Amino acid sequence: MAITVTDIPLETLTRLVNGWGTLPRQEDGRGGDPHLPASGIAAELALPPRVSAALTADVLADAADTLHAVFSAPDAEAGARVLTRLLSGTGVRPVVDVDATGTLRAAWSVDDERDAPLAAAAITLRQYVAAHGFARIGICTGGRCADVYVDQSPGGRRRFCSVTCQNRARVAAFRSRRAAASGGARPVPEAQPGVGE
Repeated sequence: MAITVTDIPLETLTRLVNGWGTLPRQEDGRGGDPHLPASGIAAELALPPRVSAALTADVLADAADTLHAVFSAPDAEAGARVLTRLLSGTGVRPVVDVDATGTLRAAWSVDDERDAPLAAAAITLRQYVAAHGFARIGICTGGRCADVYVDQSPGGRRRFCSVTCQNRARVAAFRSRRAAASGGARPVPEAQPGVGE
């Protein structure tokens, strides 16, 4: 039986990738299991109850790792290819759905319930980059961080996943400049980020 999915909040998308993705967890030292309840992200994905109940940590981690490749693509053309393959791979199809109030809404359908989280996230990414471009998504430029971000700022200059990583980079740069100005002492390495923001 086909599963109907819709787009999800951008915050849920980044929480899925950063909380369940292998590379973000390894890069900042979180490693191992996500330590997040699958039920929490399942509720945020707004999937049908039977699909949410069947979500496993492996399904969520696979979805997060697959999505991470879109954020880490080297340019818009590569990002578009990855996202297109992702959408094709889930077999997502446009449908018109009726919500509980009888209102028509644009939605999407997949045949395999294991593809539902990935399809919902891919649809969200597709809609966002179609409207704003691939320059508005990326990987944090903070040291020892591979978390993703979606730039919703007016200026479109975001390069960090969080204010924490941004401040940590500023402090490290300041210390390096101060050390260099005081006689060439070795720069102080950037501190390791804490558990994902």
